Amino acid sequence: MRTRAELESIEQERLAPFAQKSAESQGREHSEPRHPQRTEYERDRARIIHSQAFRRLEYKTQVFLNGTGDHLRTRLTHTIEVASISRTIARGLGLNEDLTEAIALAHDLGHPPFGHTGEATLARLMREHGGFDHNEQSLRVVERIEKKYPRFAGLNLTWEVREGLRKHSGDFSAPGAAATCPNPSLEAQVADIADEITYYSHDLDDGLDAGLLSIPQLSALDVWQESSEHVRRHFPKLKGKEFAGYVIRCIIDRQVQDVIATSAARIAKAKIASTLDARRHPRKLIAYGKALASANRALRRFLYRDLYYHREVASINERACQLLARVFEACIDDPSPLGRSSSRRISTDGLHRTVCDYISGMTDRFLLSEHERLFGSRWVG
Repeated sequence: MRTRAELESIEQERLAPFAQKSAESQGREHSEPRHPQRTEYERDRARIIHSQAFRRLEYKTQVFLNGTGDHLRTRLTHTIEVASISRTIARGLGLNEDLTEAIALAHDLGHPPFGHTGEATLARLMREHGGFDHNEQSLRVVERIEKKYPRFAGLNLTWEVREGLRKHSGDFSAPGAAATCPNPSLEAQVADIADEITYYSHDLDDGLDAGLLSIPQLSALDVWQESSEHVRRHFPKLKGKEFAGYVIRCIIDRQVQDVIATSAARIAKAKIASTLDARRHPRKLIAYGKALASANRALRRFLYRDLYYHREVASINERACQLLARVFEACIDDPSPLGRSSSRRISTDGLHRTVCDYISGMTDRFLLSEHERLFGSRWVG
C-alpha cells in the first residue's frame, strides 16, 4: 500500500523541477488534515468530480442545445476531453498531471445553460450588478456555492487549483509573496490551452455531424488542409465521416505535439528552474508554435462566423436565452423558487447575484421546465 508520503516522494523524483509538487502546495483556505493515501491534488480532483455542479454539466449546451443530437457534445463531454488532452501535455512536459486534470475538470463549472449565448445573456442582465463571466463563476462555485462540508462553504480546493480558474486576474502571486506573478502555474497554462485544442477540433466534428459544416468549406483552412493531406496519403480509401473523423484526430495530435515541443523549447530558453520562475516569467510559456498559432486564429474566426453564429445554432440558442431572461426577471420579482440554501445568500451577496448564481447553475432542461412552470408555455425547438 502506497502512502501519501510515498506518492509525494515519487513526484519529487519524477516530475520536472518547474512542476508543481503536491507537498509544496500553498494549502487550502480552511485547514484540513492531510489524507493518508492521497495527494492534495488527487483529493481536489475527487471533490470536483463528486460535486453537483460537475454532474449538471451533462445537461448543459456546448454548442448545440442539449438534447438535439445523441452524438453531439455537452459541457460534460467537452470537460472530459479537455482533461484527457491536459494530462497528455502535462505528462509530455514532466508536469503534475493530477493538478492539471483537476483544473481542467473544474474550468467550466460556472458555465450557464445554453452555452456562450447564455453567458452573454447573463452578462447583459448583470451589467449593473457586477457582471457575469463563466471563469469567475467557476471560482465562485468551488469557493462559495457548492455545499459538501459542514464547517465551510465550497469545496475548499487547494490554492493552486483555484489559481488555475482565475484566468484573467493579472496577478497570480501566492499569499504573502514579495513580488507580483503575472502568470499562473504551467499546469494551469496547460489546462487553458487544452481547452482551446478541444473546442477547435471537436466543435468542427459536431458541426460536420450536424450538417452545418462541409468538408469543402474546411479545405480552405490551413489546420484542416495539412491534416487532410496526411490522411489522404496514408489512407486514400477513407471517405465521408470516417475520413473527417480521422482528420480531426490528426488535428488534435498535431496540436498536442506542437504545444509540447514549443513549450519545452520556451521553458529551456527561459531557463525555468522552479514553479516561481514560471509564474514570474513575463509571458506564458505554454504555447503553440508561430505557424500553428496563426492557423488557429483563422480557425477560430471561421468557427465563430460559420458555426457559432450559424442561423440554425444562433436562432435556437437566442430563443432559449429569451426564456432564460424571463426566468431571471421572474426570480428577481419573486425569489421564492431559489430555495432556503440559496436564499440565505441574498443578505450577503445581494438579490441579483444570488439569482444569477441560481440561474447559471441550471441545466438547459431545468431552465426550460422552470419557464413552463412559471409561464405555462412549453418550449418547442
